[in-house]
Amino acid sequence: MERLRLLGIDPGLRFTGWGVIDAWDNRLKFVADGVIATDSKAALADRLSQLYSGLDEVIGQFNPDEAAVEETFVNKNAVSTLKLGQARGVSLLAPARAGVTVAEYTPNLVKKTVVGTGHATKEQIQMMVRTLLPGSTFKQADAADALAVAICHAHHRESAMRIEKAIAR
Repeated sequence: MERLRLLGIDPGLRFTGWGVIDAWDNRLKFVADGVIATDSKAALADRLSQLYSGLDEVIGQFNPDEAAVEETFVNKNAVSTLKLGQARGVSLLAPARAGVTVAEYTPNLVKKTVVGTGHATKEQIQMMVRTLLPGSTFKQADAADALAVAICHAHHRESAMRIEKAIAR
């Protein structure tokens, strides 16, 4: 199997985590990670623009073959849920506009893939990401979550791509 560069994205309006890994056969290698922070005092449209620009820069720098975005869960606060949904939309749009295929995964599937249980804690995810990706440098949970999304995609990408193609028909 050829080496694939995968971008994982954990969307958020305040902080969007991103993580890049290389995957081939059953091996994974850490490449980079980070967080895109938006200006919380800026207008929503400006914050979404900041998010898009940040993701576009990451995509340009690391040239991923595929991307994966974590699906969002519904909060009790409808306004927060809508804003998170808009950030998620930008997180789907940026790689798609760059011609990168995008898959989506539920938080429970990401946790189950990386930790072994769908109700894993942030600390458990971080520990397993460090175990699976020696040398990973994440300083924020959002970046660790994004790396977990990339790991999930490495394990489930073939079935996710088949589903996407079937839906497109």
